[in-house]
Amino acid sequence: MAQAPGSQTGPDTVREYDEVRGVVQLFLDGEAKGDTAKLKEASHPDARMFGSVAGTRYDMPIAEFIELAAKEPGDTGSHRARILSVQQTGDAAAAVVAEEGYWGSLSFVDYFQLARIGGTWKVVSKLFAHTFGDVPPST
Repeated sequence: MAQAPGSQTGPDTVREYDEVRGVVQLFLDGEAKGDTAKLKEASHPDARMFGSVAGTRYDMPIAEFIELAAKEPGDTGSHRARILSVQQTGDAAAAVVAEEGYWGSLSFVDYFQLARIGGTWKVVSKLFAHTFGDVPPST
């Protein structure tokens, strides 16, 4: 796992990497399939999402995004997501994800921030950059 400058690695490094990566993957699986249980499990209830697609802002509480994902899951047959990096220091972590084929043709780079709260990792924010594709008319 990539560590932030000045952080130390130790015997829990791989376990913590796996935990953070697992929560991000749970979020990605939830948004792809519209699985609200997975999204709620992965997210802090006060989490927020920020980003825009073709000039339309998608800045919202995570609860609104979960509703959107339930109505219009990201995977319409060609969605792929790959976790590119994870960094973790203490109770803070960040992950970078590349997504392709969201709603058919959209591509993004996502920046997730996570916090370990009460011993459990939760997504506290998602910032995304739209890198390719157009929103389908129904979205």
